[in-house]
Amino acid sequence: MDWTLEVIVLPVTDLDRARDFYRDKVGFHVDIDGEVMPGARVVQLTPPGSGCSIALTDGVPNPTGDPRPGTYHGLQLCVTDIEAAHAELVARGVEVSEPQRYAAEDGATFMYFTDPDGNGWAVQEYRRRLTEPLHQVLAGQATEGAGETTD
Repeated sequence: MDWTLEVIVLPVTDLDRARDFYRDKVGFHVDIDGEVMPGARVVQLTPPGSGCSIALTDGVPNPTGDPRPGTYHGLQLCVTDIEAAHAELVARGVEVSEPQRYAAEDGATFMYFTDPDGNGWAVQEYRRRLTEPLHQVLAGQATEGAGETTD
């Protein structure tokens, strides 16, 4: 059985403000924005090229507990050109750190920003994705593991 991570519920104080930030400043696509049941609104947004979305909710019950807005840190986006991504975010009005290279190898350059509530994001440069898109890597892994069984 595949277990795919497709949606992360992100706690925010104002759905419209957060939707506008992620749509207009970060460039996410709005997939859903509406009442999903009486008194419960969901705004679901997806980063371009991503298989995982964020959901901003109001009035949706969460049986495992409600996280506080501004407490999520470590959410991470990956890009193939961090300088271009930095320029795009700055042009859109996002307060983003300068890219920081922690080591020479691919995947070791990051920049950071927060949303209006203080939820923290990292953006990682992973140039290898230009020639090896994640969906192709995962498809290859699925094919390789197709005949495997566990005891």
